[in-house]
Amino acid sequence: MTITAPHTSTDIAVYATGLSKIYGEGSTRVEALRGVDVSFTRGRFTAIMGPSGSGKSTLMHCLAGLDEANGGQIFIGGTDISKLNDDALTKMRREKVGFVFQSFNLVPTLTAEANILLPLALAGKKHEAAWLETIVTTLGLKDRLNHKPHELSGGQQQRVAVARALLTRPEVVFGDEPTGNLDSRTGAEVLSLLRSSTREMGQTIIMVTHDAVAASYADTVLLMKDGQLVGQLEDPTVESVTQALSGLGA
Repeated sequence: MTITAPHTSTDIAVYATGLSKIYGEGSTRVEALRGVDVSFTRGRFTAIMGPSGSGKSTLMHCLAGLDEANGGQIFIGGTDISKLNDDALTKMRREKVGFVFQSFNLVPTLTAEANILLPLALAGKKHEAAWLETIVTTLGLKDRLNHKPHELSGGQQQRVAVARALLTRPEVVFGDEPTGNLDSRTGAEVLSLLRSSTREMGQTIIMVTHDAVAASYADTVLLMKDGQLVGQLEDPTVESVTQALSGLGA
């Protein structure tokens, strides 16, 4: 099943063709992905959902270059990542991909600002001061830049993680249950920030979630079952997502 626009369009940030992933052998063999074709339009917020074991996390990890697919091709910003060696793949992830995970993954000894700047520091590159100012202002972090993670609330720590993900102007930001460790109010704030990053900064967001409320912040929801894409919702609501998941047995 092919989702969204054709991958030949310059408006596509990420796409994959014939993506397969197999774990185990013999009686323990599991086809986590079964010939998935999918593309993601630039400047859109997409949520991937499905029952446990549907392949949604595997799909995201393969798309992000965190896990290697057994077959198919994956393109990020026109680069075929399936042809990259380990060093080139690491460089690509650092320059073209941002990550926001359920655990904030901040360095406890560094300030919020140093955590935000870390990807560029590791790459030996200087940051663009005006862009950093835009990000921290948009995310409400200007008065927290000198604080270390233990001095920040969970929501503030996740905002730092979002800022870090946006700093390099990546082709795409992947979110793996990014609000899973947050209370509902703080989670709503972070989801609103992710949504605003697509509208105000033109960022492409791909998020895996099991939460219908979180998915309702997205522009599009992709539905998975048994390693395949089986449906799509545009302008999702909590009600439409819940009904669609119920139809999948989730």
